Amino acid sequence: MPLPSNNAVTSKRLQSLDFMRGLIMILLALESCALYENLLKATEGNPLNVLIQQFYHHPWHGLRFWDLIQPMFMFMAGVAMAYSLHKQQEQGMPWSESFKKTLKRSGWLFFWGVLDYSVRPTGLSFELWDVLTQLSFTTLVTFFIFRWSNKAQIIFCIGILLLTEALYRFTHVPGFDQPFTDQHNFGNYMDTVLMNKINKDGWVAINCIPTAVHTIAGAMIGKLLLSSKNNKLQYMIGASITCLALGFGLDFAGVTPIIKHTATSTFTLASLGWALAGLSFCYWWIDLKNHHKNLQFFTIVGMNSLFIYLFFEIVGDRWFENYLKVITNGLMQVIHVPEMMREIISSFCVFSVAWGLCYFLYKKKIFLRL
Repeated sequence: MPLPSNNAVTSKRLQSLDFMRGLIMILLALESCALYENLLKATEGNPLNVLIQQFYHHPWHGLRFWDLIQPMFMFMAGVAMAYSLHKQQEQGMPWSESFKKTLKRSGWLFFWGVLDYSVRPTGLSFELWDVLTQLSFTTLVTFFIFRWSNKAQIIFCIGILLLTEALYRFTHVPGFDQPFTDQHNFGNYMDTVLMNKINKDGWVAINCIPTAVHTIAGAMIGKLLLSSKNNKLQYMIGASITCLALGFGLDFAGVTPIIKHTATSTFTLASLGWALAGLSFCYWWIDLKNHHKNLQFFTIVGMNSLFIYLFFEIVGDRWFENYLKVITNGLMQVIHVPEMMREIISSFCVFSVAWGLCYFLYKKKIFLRL
C-alpha cells in the first residue's frame, strides 16, 4: 500500500496507540519493580497464583500473556513508523533523507540495546538479546519494503516465516540440529557464531528475522489507518482472526510448536493475531467511540515509552529501585507492616516515582526520541 496522498487523509495522533504503548510500558515497569515476583510469592498455594503466572514467560512450548509484550511493542513500533514516514512525506522529505533518519534511529536502538546487557557483575559483555537490538533490525527491514504493495509485503512476511522454518529444520549443524529443542537448535548455534555464548534461558538473537513480521504488519496497519478506507476495523479484525487461526491451528496440528524463545512461525502468527486484536479493540473504543476519559495515566507513559524503558533497564535495575526500597521498607518496618506487604507496597512506590518522572517530562513537553 503506497503512502496516502495528502488529500486522502489528515494524519492526526492515534490515541489508541498512545494508550497501548503506555499500558505495555506500565506493565514492563511493574515487572522491573518486582511486583509480579512479590505477588507470585504472596499467592503460593492460592488459585490466584495461576493468574500471576501469566505475567511470566512460558517455560518453552505454549503461550502466556507475558509472551505477547514484546510482539506488541514491536507491532506498535511499526504503526508509529507509518505515521512518522507519512508526516515526513507531507513535509516533502525525500526518500534518501528518510532513510538517513531511519538508519540513525536503528543505530541508536542497537546501541542502547547492547548497552542494556553490556554491564554485568563479572565485567563487560556483548549480547544481542534485548528487544531494542532486535527492533533496530526490524525497523530497517520495514523501512525498505514500506512502499511496497500490501500483497508484496504479505508475500515477503510469508517468505520470512518460511525462511525461519527452513533454517531451523534443514541446516543440520552437529549438536544444533533439533529445531524445537532448547540449547540444541539453529538459533542457539547462531548465538555461538555471533556472541560465542548461548543464553541459558533459550533466547536467540536471530529472533529478529521472524519478528520483523510484527513490525512490518504494524506499519501496514498504520498505513491502513491513515488511508481513506471506511472499513478499517473489519480489515484489522479479519487479519487478527486469520493470524490466530493459523498460529494456533498449526501448533494444534503438530506442524510447528508455539515457542516464544525462538519466535517460531506459529508463535509469530499467534502473537501478531493478539496484537491486532488488542489494537482493534482500543481503536474501536478510543478513536471511533471517543472514550478518551481517564487515559492520561497511560498516555503520559506511552508518549515517553523509550525513556521509561531505558530508565528501568539501565538506571532503575542497577540503583534506583534498591535505593527507594531501602527507604520504603525501613519506614514501614517502624509501623510493623508485614514483610510481604512491605515488598508489594515498595514496588508500587518505586513505580509511582518513575511515573512521576514521566509526568514531569510530559508537562515540560520533553519527549525522548531517536
